[in-house]
Amino acid sequence: MPEFVPQGGLDRLPGERLLAEFRADRATYWRGHLVMAVVLGFGAGAVLWFIGNPAPWAGPVGAALAVGLRGWYLASEVLALRWQLTDRRLILPGGRAFALPDLVTVQPFFGDVQLVTRQGDKHLVKYPADPTATVAAIDRARGARA
Repeated sequence: MPEFVPQGGLDRLPGERLLAEFRADRATYWRGHLVMAVVLGFGAGAVLWFIGNPAPWAGPVGAALAVGLRGWYLASEVLALRWQLTDRRLILPGGRAFALPDLVTVQPFFGDVQLVTRQGDKHLVKYPADPTATVAAIDRARGARA
C-alpha cells in the first residue's frame, strides 16, 4: 500500500513560529479500533442471537475482521496526518488554517480534540496521544496571542 503524504499545511507566514506539531498516535489509533471492534461485535452478536440465528458467534468475528481490515487500510493515511500550531494559527492537515483568535472551542471529544471556529466550522485533531496536553498547548498559544 502506498504511503499517504498530506499536501499543504507546510507553508508558514513570514515571522511565524512553529510552537507544536500534533500527529496521530499509532497506539491510540489501534486502541480506538479495538474498542470499535468490541462494541460492534457485541452488537452484531446480540442482533444475531435475538433473531434466532444458530451461529451468533459470526457477528463478533465478522465485526472484528471488518474493523481490523478498515484499520489496516486507513492506517498509513491517518497516521501521516499532522496539525501544526504556530504563534498565529492552527494549520490543519489539508492546508486549511485558522487564526488562533477564531478558535472558539477547543475541548477533548471521545479521545480526539474538537475545534470549533467563530465561523461555526468544526474539526478534529484525530488520535492524539494525549488529548488533554493537546488542548492545553492550543489554549496556551491562544492565551499568549490575546
